[in-house]
Amino acid sequence: MSSSEFPPLSGFKLAFAAIVLALGNFMVVLDTTIANVAMPTISGYLGVSTNEGIWIITSYAVAEAITVPLSGWLALQFGQVRVFIVSVAGFVIFSVCCGLSWSLPSLVVFRILQGLTGGPLIPLSATLLLAVFPKERSNIAMALWGMMTVVAPIFGPILGGLITDNWRWQWVFYINIGFGLLVGIGGWWVLKGRETIIRRSRIDGIGLALLVIFVAAFQVMLDKGRDLDWFSSNFIVGCAIVAAISLVVLIIWELTDKAPVIDLSVFKSRNWLVSTIALCLMFGIFFGNIVLTPLWLQKFMGYTATWAGYATAPMGILAVATAPIIGRLLPKVDPRWLVSYGMGVLAVSFGMRALLTTQIDFMSVAIPMFVLGAGVPACLITLTSLGVSDLPEEKVAGGAGLQNFLRVLCMAVGSSLTQTYWEHMTKFNREELVTAIDPQASMQVSSQLEHLGVPSQSAVAMFSQIVDSQAVMLATNDFYQSATIMMLASIGVIWFIKRPKGPLKQVTGH
Repeated sequence: MSSSEFPPLSGFKLAFAAIVLALGNFMVVLDTTIANVAMPTISGYLGVSTNEGIWIITSYAVAEAITVPLSGWLALQFGQVRVFIVSVAGFVIFSVCCGLSWSLPSLVVFRILQGLTGGPLIPLSATLLLAVFPKERSNIAMALWGMMTVVAPIFGPILGGLITDNWRWQWVFYINIGFGLLVGIGGWWVLKGRETIIRRSRIDGIGLALLVIFVAAFQVMLDKGRDLDWFSSNFIVGCAIVAAISLVVLIIWELTDKAPVIDLSVFKSRNWLVSTIALCLMFGIFFGNIVLTPLWLQKFMGYTATWAGYATAPMGILAVATAPIIGRLLPKVDPRWLVSYGMGVLAVSFGMRALLTTQIDFMSVAIPMFVLGAGVPACLITLTSLGVSDLPEEKVAGGAGLQNFLRVLCMAVGSSLTQTYWEHMTKFNREELVTAIDPQASMQVSSQLEHLGVPSQSAVAMFSQIVDSQAVMLATNDFYQSATIMMLASIGVIWFIKRPKGPLKQVTGH
């Protein structure tokens, strides 16, 4: 029996199912950002450098990215409910193991296992939410799922900062115990007896191996590229070649195999393809902002990890407030206008930060982040719904999984390229400032500092620090100017989507 053939839930059971399934998505997405803040602390505890500690992040990202697109295949082999519950149990167990790690290799192994079990929870939480909701309220299910996807990366840095500043780093992983017990036990209760049809097929071992090789090589290239100066490093070149070859062979193999591990036939759906391209563009730019803002605040504006989290947190207010509104508008408004509105709001938020100075206060950062929250649900919820709008029932799980896989990859690309661009523009702007500075004026500033009692060497260092801070500020402005233009340009992609015939909720395939 398919998920759509079960009667929808109602009353308390529906409300409880909505909470536990949405929390399943929240728990996994949270883990992608909460460990980032704690990584320097964990590295120090384990006696390794932060360059080595990056594997704590990379290993999880690679493993999660591998299993996200496999969700559809796994659901057919074992059933959506069974895969969901087993994944929750595995995620909690390996989260505890991460907290008990005694060395970097042990932590990396447990992070890989944690990512492998967490990956299927992202798309399956969406498909199961749609399955338990009545068809006429499926837009609310997608709104709830999208809200968790948006809010989780915001709470990650805040919780990570609070935990590392006030408690032991192990609680970055132990926090999943509470979430996991609620999601696992609650999910088993509300989904009991609602298992989907199982169609066993042989394991596409070659396709799976090619996917693992591609994702691993590509993610390592992104994570280590900045440290190794990108393609001037033979290691990065090697990773790029391996990733490119494995991707090409993977596509050819999956298109010709009778039982592919990834169903690439969803690319034939125009709405799926265009909505996925738009979602990837939007999330790549958006996540670059999510990574850059706290990094800039902590490194150059004197913020602690906790206060950097507080500065970005206001985004969650309008994200939570507007997600239900977007859900209600989906059946009534052309979804292309909703996405255009969302991307327009993101562009406005980026534009508000394109002219900041080093003298800004907390609210100068918090208000644009507050505005940003109003745009993300309109993009994420609508594009996710459009992606599966004209897929047949049996392809929805696979299509949702592949779309989320590409979104996760583009988040990694956006993060890496943003930091590379920021560092490059910082160096470029510093050179420009140094060239433009009048030597006579520089000497006057230094002499004024000396007159105030600052030693000569310290005066030169202070002046150099002022130039550095201005170079960083200009680089930050450059990023937000570019992000504004790219986000506005991305709106054009939306209008290649075919407008669904009738309300979007009626063609979700559930």
